[in-house]
This record gives sequence, C-alpha cells and structure tokens, in this order.
Amino acid sequence: MSTFDREKLKLIRESERLNVKQVAELIGVNYVTYHGYESGKAKMSLESAMKFFSIPIFRKYMTWFMFDEINPEAGQIAPALAHSGQDETMSPRSDKKTG
Repeated sequence: MSTFDREKLKLIRESERLNVKQVAELIGVNYVTYHGYESGKAKMSLESAMKFFSIPIFRKYMTWFMFDEINPEAGQIAPALAHSGQDETMSPRSDKKTG
C-alpha cells in the first residue's frame, strides 16, 4: 500500500471521528491488521477494501480514495480533513485599521 493510500485511510477514519479499533471492527479485521494498513506494514487486500467501502459511512470516499477525484452530485466526496485545491500562501490584505 502506498504512502498516499495509507494517509488516505487515516484521513477517512479521522474525518469520521473513529479510532483504529472501531474501523477494524467495522470491516471485520483485527486491530493489528488494520493498524498495519495505516502504518504501511500490511497491504490491504481487495476483500478488505471491498468490506471497507461497503460500510455506508466510507462509501462516499471511494472515488476519492481510488482515483483522487470527487463527484458531489453522485455523493462522492473527499474527507473533511483532506486538503483540496491550491495552497494560499498569503492572506488577502484587509483595509481595516486595528487598534
């Protein structure tokens, strides 16, 4: 599993405010196995990925996870914690005077 994929799994989990144990229980694997997916020590099988994305709260992230694309009209979104778009390096300057 690539670094990018394991980071995506963690973003999905954190966006749903779940811990590793909760996700492991939802998809029917033990804690150590799921932790291995997120840490890169284990590769997620197709069967586990199918279980993961069959869970209704995770299904909405499937297109983003696999193709790095979203389709809100079809209910396919990126996790709230995922960064999308360009970085804005500077804040717009305000004409308001303070103090």
